[in-house]
Formats: sequence, C-alpha cells, structure tokens
Amino acid sequence: MSPDPKPLKIIQWATGAQGTESIRAILDTPQYELVGCKCYYTQKEGADAAQLAGRPPCGIKATTHFQTILDMDADCVAYMPRNTDLGEVCALLESGKNVVTTAFLFYPKALPAADLARLKAACEKGGTSIHGAGLNPGWISGILPLTMTGMTRKVEHIRLKERADWSFYESTHITFDNMCFGRPLEDVSEEANDFIRFNSGIFKEMIWMLGDKLNAGLDEVTAEVEVLPAPNDAKIFERELKAGTVGAQNWTWTGKRGGKSLIEIDTYWTLAGFYPSHWPNPDMGWTMTVEGDPSQKVHFLNLASFTRDVPFPEHVRAASVATAMHAVNAIPAVCAASPGIQTMADLPIVSSVIGFGNS
Repeated sequence: MSPDPKPLKIIQWATGAQGTESIRAILDTPQYELVGCKCYYTQKEGADAAQLAGRPPCGIKATTHFQTILDMDADCVAYMPRNTDLGEVCALLESGKNVVTTAFLFYPKALPAADLARLKAACEKGGTSIHGAGLNPGWISGILPLTMTGMTRKVEHIRLKERADWSFYESTHITFDNMCFGRPLEDVSEEANDFIRFNSGIFKEMIWMLGDKLNAGLDEVTAEVEVLPAPNDAKIFERELKAGTVGAQNWTWTGKRGGKSLIEIDTYWTLAGFYPSHWPNPDMGWTMTVEGDPSQKVHFLNLASFTRDVPFPEHVRAASVATAMHAVNAIPAVCAASPGIQTMADLPIVSSVIGFGNS
C-alpha cells in the first residue's frame, strides 16, 4: 500500500469575509495544511490565523509583509483581497506557488495583451497555474450555463438574472465604498469609479469565456447601468443611506455578434427593501435561462440550510462560504494542472474535497 500523499501547503491571502471562510475550510481539510497567512491591518500582525477565523489557535501567525509570504514554501496561495494587484499575483506565480483567487482573473484571456503576456510569463517561470473562481462572477455565471448547454443541441441565447438586496451584507465598506450605494448617482459608472470599472470588467470576462467556449464569435461585450435614487432615508448597519443617493442599480452586460445579443448578465441590486416598480421582478437569487434546442431554465438559491433552523445572518454568510469554497475546492486540480492559465472552462469538475467526510 502506498503511503498517503502529503497535504498540500496553502497560504491564505486576506482575512476578510471570504478569507476567514477559506481558513476554516483549509483547517478542516486533511488534504491541506495551512502554512501562512497574509493580512492587511497592523492590528492583525502576529495574530494566530485560526483565531482570526474564530477557531482555536493553530500556530500560524498572520503577517502584513509581502516578502515574508513570497519566501514561504507553499503549493498554493488562496488570494482573496478586496483590492487586487496583478503584480502580486505574478510574483507569487514566479516564486513557484499556484494561485486560486476569488477576486479577479476569471478569464485572463480577455485581459489587455500586455497583462495577459505578463501573467503567462509568470506561470512559465514558476511552473505554476492561476485559477479564478467564485459564486458570481464564478460558478453561477460560468459553470452553470456551460453545464446546462451540455443538454442542448444548439444555443440561441443565454441570460442570467441576479436579484439581491444588499442591506443584509455586513461588509458595508464594499456596499457603500466600492459599489457606491449611498453616493451621488453620477458616481456609478465605469468612467467615474475605478472599482466599478474593475467590477464591470470581471463580469465582462465571464461573458467572453462563455462566448469563446460556446463558439459565439462575439465581437463586443457592452455594459449598461440604470441608477435610481433611494426614496427614503435608511440605516444599513452602521451606515446611513440618504434619500436621493444611490439606492438601486440595474447592470446589464451583453455579449454581441453583429449587434445581436447572445449572452446577457442582468443584476438587480437594491438596498433597504426598495425595488423600482418598472423593473422585472425575478425571484431573489439567480435565474439562468438557456434558450436553444431544447431550452432550459434553472433558479438557484444559496442558503446556509434548507432544513435546519439557522439565524438569518448565517444565510447571508453562505454567499461568502460558497465563494471561498469554489476556489478552495479547486486547489488540488489547479496544483495538478499543467502550468498556465486554468479557467473554469479548462479544469475538470470541481467538487467538495471533504465531501461527506467518510475518508
């Protein structure tokens, strides 16, 4: 009998909502070993990584120093920061560490040519792979439609509708500072805000990936947004939403060929229960429609449980768990893959590494 393989050595990069879920998963998975932790705040410097995730200490100390992480021996880095840096990722790849990320690089082939060449060169130098994964953008806008088309002779149109009230999301720095809820209406555009331009770009990546994989021959991917003011004042955790500021956003990303829409992602994002009466009224969650021969429709919900009685915040947290786990569960496949860019369309089916736990 051959000995059990050594656990894969994992570094956790960032300890926010997704990062702490990732730490818990790494600690719980016998096939993984947590060997490092990158944090951003000086008050976390030297803290035990497991304790940052609400677990008993594990002996791995968090560090704010990039070079310390770069010098570590590891198989993979789970890169989950709020703000991304292509240079950081390339340095990690060049140092011989594979990277899974929930933050960007879902379909690097859609990057500007110079950035794509830089990423490929880093993978080649380090003999490593890069993989972007998550919930949406991620599994819902990538794996789900590709899987559905496996039952279709010919695809005519793909549309994903997402409806979400962000009032329940505790990371208000993302909702208010990054997504610009509670700000002047003119702040919500690709031209006015760097984060919104970045965020729009990763949704565009998903459409380019689907288009390339499904032979759509897309010649453009566009972004449009309708921004509407909040009708009333409201308090969202510690933040104040003022009437007249951004209270609702309807983004539509469209992949076109010859001016004809082939692939669409629509997001209906709101706060404080406000929902414009002229908008479509999809159910909360995600609805994926593949029109073709034959056609299919799936409505997807991600909750903490459908059978257990759990506090409502746990249902909200489930989105962070799912986002992190789509990347964490991909680690073995990414480490085993040939060096280079490994997208959701390239890897084999990613399933739970722990599964039922009866190993």
